[in-house]
Amino acid sequence: MFNIIIFITGTPGVGKTTISKVLQNQLNSSYNVKLIEINNLAIENNLIMDENYEKDYKIIDIDKLNIFFQKDINTFLKLDNNNPKAIIVEGHLSHFCLNPDFVFVLRLDPEILKKRLLHRNYPSNKIKENLEAESLAICSNEAYELHKNKVHEIDTSFLDTIQLLNVILEVINNKKEYPPGNINYMDWLVNNS
Repeated sequence: MFNIIIFITGTPGVGKTTISKVLQNQLNSSYNVKLIEINNLAIENNLIMDENYEKDYKIIDIDKLNIFFQKDINTFLKLDNNNPKAIIVEGHLSHFCLNPDFVFVLRLDPEILKKRLLHRNYPSNKIKENLEAESLAICSNEAYELHKNKVHEIDTSFLDTIQLLNVILEVINNKKEYPPGNINYMDWLVNNS
């Protein structure tokens, strides 16, 4: 068994955090697993270049994030060389990091996403921004530009957590592929502009 590095990315609200924790528990039986919440890693290590107060988000220095991230995972990979290791990198910035084995872009029907973001009390401008990003497949496009055939795009709209876990495990075990470009929510954008 080899070491693996898995990125889980997507628009806020698509289920990244939930599936990352479930995947971590699943892989614990075969791997020494480290879960990195990339947004927290950036904030805790002061990798912020600026803040956009109008849109209520921090602008992360991606180059510094990658340097810090590479040091962090290299340290982890050197520990106890007898056991295979799995690193799960979760967050909508994860696809900007380097050297994954797998990149999972979780997608979600914008109508379902809207309900989730309303439930989380997101401000209306943030909801609009995230729904537009989802319908335009921003995370998928960015991930594919950086990681090409390592990217798998999964529509989570009608999958429960166990079904999604099984899809991810099929990909990790080289049984299936979910290349980007097969999920299209542009109709939502056209109908809601």
